[in-house]
Amino acid sequence: MAANAPTIPLLTPYKMGKFELSHRVVLAPLTRNRSYGNTPQPHAALYYSQRTTPGGLLITEATGVSDTAQGYPETPGIWTKEQVEAWKPIVNAVHEKGGIFFCQIWHVGRVSTTGYQPNGEAPISCTDKGVTPGLDGVDWSPPRRLRTDEIPLIINDFRLAARNAVEAGFDGVEVHGANGYLIDQFMKDTVNDRTDRYGGSLENRCRFAVEVVESVVKEIGPDRVGMRLSPFANYMETADTNPEALGLYMANALNKYGILYLHAIEPRMAKIGDRYETPHSLLPMRKAFRGTFIAAGGYRRDEGNKAIAENYADLVAFGRLFLANPDLPRRFKLDAPLNKYNRDTFYIPDPVVGYTDYPFLEDSELRSAPSSTS
Repeated sequence: MAANAPTIPLLTPYKMGKFELSHRVVLAPLTRNRSYGNTPQPHAALYYSQRTTPGGLLITEATGVSDTAQGYPETPGIWTKEQVEAWKPIVNAVHEKGGIFFCQIWHVGRVSTTGYQPNGEAPISCTDKGVTPGLDGVDWSPPRRLRTDEIPLIINDFRLAARNAVEAGFDGVEVHGANGYLIDQFMKDTVNDRTDRYGGSLENRCRFAVEVVESVVKEIGPDRVGMRLSPFANYMETADTNPEALGLYMANALNKYGILYLHAIEPRMAKIGDRYETPHSLLPMRKAFRGTFIAAGGYRRDEGNKAIAENYADLVAFGRLFLANPDLPRRFKLDAPLNKYNRDTFYIPDPVVGYTDYPFLEDSELRSAPSSTS
């Protein structure tokens, strides 16, 4: 890129609440299955710091709020003192390089098996309808429907996790309300079959999500809270029959609590006639929400620039591209070639392979440069 070339939209500064971001390229939350015994490991400090730039926003992998929150091997938690202590050097590594670091807190709900649950109990959910056994190659266990009087206990787990995240040094938390996990299960009408105040109408189905956010906001302040939503998705058989209404309702509901950002996942393309099109858009949510709006969902450099330039989003989260390119903002600036990601190593427990061994631009340039002769 020539020295006098204009700055691309993705690399323009942005003020997100009290945080001065130097660019709009966000590290999306990415499950990596390398937190042995649900405890973050030292190799995570290298992984996250590699992807840190001064004034860049990073969001952690989904982090469990309790011992009932797990559904996958070696995913981190933040409900014990030991886990909080293990996160501290990882957070410090990001802060030392000037990054802004949010912890994504989650509960998987029914996306689990008895093997991940305390005393081999059934996973908890809004329903006793399970995920089809065998989906994604896992024999998912039938869940247990939470009683109305148990729900405040789960909300409290999110509150304590948020407090623990701040104690670990994080700048804030992102409440994971997407991708078919517990909060999403409550919100979506193809899963939630409750008849109490947490089921039925759109307002009732969203009550759990809103109460979680309210509890977290009261604990750590709205300026430290974001939320991720995927109203149009049907991950883990969790779909809604009116996703537009769901997305808009949540955007407006979150405004009441003044949270910092809303992070929404793009609708998937669908086949309409003989062409693939996106019949839905995040634009109504974007227009309704009064805080920072982050869009995610398979964006490339050109698409991210377009989203920022057209005010479709304030920030764009990148997952697979950032996973494989620790220096992604720099590569975007130079319009440099990108490393290809290796899907086979996304979810393996190796502390290096497919994790911290993707080359930086200088490394790959050196490898491709012809060797000099003396």
